[in-house]
Amino acid sequence: MRQKRILFLLVAGALSLTAWRRPGEPLTPSGLNFFSKQQDIQLGQEAATEVRKQVTVVQNQFLQDYIRHIGKRLMAQPEAGDWPFNFTVILDPNINAFALPGGPMFVNSGTIANADNESQIAGVMGHEMSHVILRHGTKQASKANLLQIPVMLAGAVAGDGSLLGELTKLGIGLGANSILLKYSRDDESQADALGTHLMAEAGYNPIELARFFEKLEAHGGSRTMQFLSDHPNPGNREQAIQAEIGTLPKRHYGYQSGDLERAKAEVAKLPKAAPAKAAAQ
Repeated sequence: MRQKRILFLLVAGALSLTAWRRPGEPLTPSGLNFFSKQQDIQLGQEAATEVRKQVTVVQNQFLQDYIRHIGKRLMAQPEAGDWPFNFTVILDPNINAFALPGGPMFVNSGTIANADNESQIAGVMGHEMSHVILRHGTKQASKANLLQIPVMLAGAVAGDGSLLGELTKLGIGLGANSILLKYSRDDESQADALGTHLMAEAGYNPIELARFFEKLEAHGGSRTMQFLSDHPNPGNREQAIQAEIGTLPKRHYGYQSGDLERAKAEVAKLPKAAPAKAAAQ
């Protein structure tokens, strides 16, 4: 009992050491995380398989290629690391996107429909990629269960089992409030900052990330509430993004593929609602 208490105190102490970061300082994974990088990737692959059973993947090759083009441009930048990202458009009129640990990303069709320009789509995707790069999902899972997660991971390695299955047994699954996709305000601030870096390196104007958040907060509505609830404002979000941009090297932010208008037109042709799917067993 005494050893467990000491372990808990040590771990809690490590978790409380949240470094205060000034704009322009390095962005690297921080905080206690019991998962290895390879376990992030394995978990994401397992989770993506389950997600695909619950969503409707858009059957439009142009839209899939369009989002993959943006994603590949972002992941080619130095700060993206070597994570095996992949990108899928799903049928959902709400403005949202999410990335699972290790790299699988799903982008709602509504995000394309409501973007003012391609840079805003790149901003949303760069933000989500940043959660993967900074390993926020598995960090949150580690914090959620300090004592059982290390034992679970050791058992999964020894038995070559499903990480998602073992996490589900601990109450950490893929539900609407999954810890793997619920980030702290510090996580959101870091993802905003790294997202601006990825955008800038790819030639997209990073100020559009701030403008996109401003637009959502100004207009509200049911189609934006999911995004805002999944991406809590860390406070002074737009000012913080602008401060981060001020630390970046001077660049020409003129890149646009020129395909957004066609992408919007293709989204407009999609069914208005996804067909009902059987509940996952």
